[in-house]
Amino acid sequence: MDSLALPVVHPAFQKLKRAGRFLHLAAGGLILVHALSHLNQPHSSPVYLGCLLFMAVDIFILVVAGKNIAAELPMVNLFFRLVEIIFFLGIGTACCLSSEWYTGVGHILVALAYAYLFRCEKRMLTTEYVALHHTGITIPALPDSYFLIWANVDRIEAQYDCITIAASGEKSYHFDLRNNLQFEELDQIHEFCRHYLKQA
Repeated sequence: MDSLALPVVHPAFQKLKRAGRFLHLAAGGLILVHALSHLNQPHSSPVYLGCLLFMAVDIFILVVAGKNIAAELPMVNLFFRLVEIIFFLGIGTACCLSSEWYTGVGHILVALAYAYLFRCEKRMLTTEYVALHHTGITIPALPDSYFLIWANVDRIEAQYDCITIAASGEKSYHFDLRNNLQFEELDQIHEFCRHYLKQA
């Protein structure tokens, strides 16, 4: 009995894909606000201002042109997310060096939040799988998948289009499958259940 990996539709992954566009829009808005505030400073640099405006416009074009950026253009999405992290981290550091602590710490916190988002979005480069092994079950999650040993699994209910895994502690994980199960795959799941869960 070999391991079995089933591609699934994970609700958290889908929410993150839908939220990606709004988060780029928020970053572009913050960069534009920073550019406008820099314009009002007495010794504003036209080169720095031009770079800020160029970056904000690029992000807005990305948002308008790609409605489902995270799903359709994952590498482009990650590149712009990295640019946003570097921007917020750079501004935060510059503000802290100028003793503007609240603004600086605020930008650094935004950079850390976007760095966490980058880590989660990077996971979406690969399709999410529920995998059954001889040692247990791998469950997809953000930012990292986690592993249930068979002793922590109460039962598995598999149908041709979905799978539900009931774990100890009244936790249940339900996933729709990307592809309907083949008869052999369904039989293999039942074999795992009979062998490790004593489930008929």
